[in-house]
Amino acid sequence: MAVIEVANLHKRYGRQVAVDDVSFTVERGEIFGILGPNGAGKTTTVECVEGLRTADSGSISVLGLDPRRDESELRRRVGVQLQKSELPEKMRVGEAMELFASFYPGPADGDKLLDDLGLTGKRGTAFNKLSGGQQQRLAIALALIGNPEIAFLDELTTGLDPQARRDTWELIEGIRNRGVTVVLVTHFMEEAERLCDRLALVDEGRVVAIDTPAGLVARVDGGGQRLRFRPSVPFPDQLLTDLPEVTEVAHTASQVVVTGQGNLLQAVSAALARHDVVALDLRVEQTNLEDAFVALTGRQLGDES
Repeated sequence: MAVIEVANLHKRYGRQVAVDDVSFTVERGEIFGILGPNGAGKTTTVECVEGLRTADSGSISVLGLDPRRDESELRRRVGVQLQKSELPEKMRVGEAMELFASFYPGPADGDKLLDDLGLTGKRGTAFNKLSGGQQQRLAIALALIGNPEIAFLDELTTGLDPQARRDTWELIEGIRNRGVTVVLVTHFMEEAERLCDRLALVDEGRVVAIDTPAGLVARVDGGGQRLRFRPSVPFPDQLLTDLPEVTEVAHTASQVVVTGQGNLLQAVSAALARHDVVALDLRVEQTNLEDAFVALTGRQLGDES
């Protein structure tokens, strides 16, 4: 059952087209990711869905409601963590929870939320005394305090260290396990690949593709894999390009990168051994979501050009 339906959404700022004919649906109970580089239109799209911005054209339905016409009712049924969430510096965690709980007719148990998010001991701590990870956890708690049916989480882990980011991923998985539908806006490939049931790849204001992470990879894969290694001695590319398993041989500053399929590792290893070449620091890589993004958009996720 679709809880969000977006069709032919357009949003422009002057001459700048931020959202260009975007359409997608979100099913109840899933983690739906919107993945793309900075400036791709992800946040503008989600803020139109949340009712925080007005689209120029197109249709949006969230839980059967129009985000602008039914704004008050929708706010009671969804939770929102904005891309940049700030509270007054001196506001304490407990005060923030009580304030946000007062906005809803049937709020969640704030003490249990804080306990689940590891913030029980921080009830009396001011916002500006929390670490970055703790502030993000508080943002999640405030997004969930109204017992929402849908939680919108926008770039939740930006600025966090790797361990804090992984801890936050576990929290997001816990939100879905509560039965809450999650819309996750991110530009982190690993985050999207781990968390999302389905993904919309967004680039330059348009949806390039929608599928499961595995489905997106399969579109450009065909069983492909890569080998990376440092050769003990130089060798001609033809040594490997003549192999039926090899589709491409490329070079970085110090490594050889071999792309292919089938028994690639065995075929390459045997060919190198016959010519007394040792593959140092050999690593096998499967095609991943980043490869799919490059293939479908023609550029790296971090490429702003």
